[in-house]
Amino acid sequence: MSAMSTLTGTIKRSATLLLFIFITMSNINSQEKDTLVVIETTFGNIKLKLYNDTPLHRDNFLKLINDSAYKDLLFHRVIKDFMIQGGDPQSRVAADGSSLGGGDLNYTVPAEFRLPTHFHKRGALAAARTGDDVNPQKESSAIQFYIVTGKKYSDKDLTKMEKERQARTVQTRFNELQIEYKSAIKDFYSSGDRDSLAEFRQRLYAEAQEEAQNNVANVFTPEQRKAYKEVGGTPKLDGAYTVFGEVVEGLDVVDQIQKVKTNASDRPIENVKMDVKIVVQ
Repeated sequence: MSAMSTLTGTIKRSATLLLFIFITMSNINSQEKDTLVVIETTFGNIKLKLYNDTPLHRDNFLKLINDSAYKDLLFHRVIKDFMIQGGDPQSRVAADGSSLGGGDLNYTVPAEFRLPTHFHKRGALAAARTGDDVNPQKESSAIQFYIVTGKKYSDKDLTKMEKERQARTVQTRFNELQIEYKSAIKDFYSSGDRDSLAEFRQRLYAEAQEEAQNNVANVFTPEQRKAYKEVGGTPKLDGAYTVFGEVVEGLDVVDQIQKVKTNASDRPIENVKMDVKIVVQ
């Protein structure tokens, strides 16, 4: 093979490699590009970006938007300094003052917790869901969502919250371990060996403590502390509901909605209608 043909082959391979790198980088950039949506309300527009690392929620939300599922639905639950919630399919034709919040579609979305990256700071977009008693996996409603308003917290408040979380997590895990080792505990009872039973339970409790200490949901990062102190939010919801986006424009509109008059069920006296559209970029 001549030196010229070798050089030509090298140039071709280099060009192919550069093209591959270019296509790969283009795909990565495309995947990382934020998806923007806008909620049109009777008070103005709220623009949000959807997170790419919660793809199940992002894609479900976009599908519903394309299906016009949110058109003329209401913000049916509004609690000042907490959140505004909407998306109940029954709200489209609900009578004035009727109780809402129980409507949904015939599926749920698996939880996508991304703590401590995404948390319940002011302006966070999160999925509503049914309670732990019927939904221990914390799967999200197919259609209902809320936007966090919340309030500001001090370092003292946040430290107290961490301790409370830690204690709850330890107790919950300890109870789970006792159920898991129910047979062994029963044997200790049957044998009358109370000392061994106490020692065994102490080991289970120590295991529960260790797991709680390693749980990122129990400790606020510096970023979380800064946000909750300076911007505000609802930290008690972290690790319990999937956060899948955030407001980038229109927090003033969110504030207007959270201040409306509501009835005993937290439904606004005057309907706050919505439609949601994808922002073409």
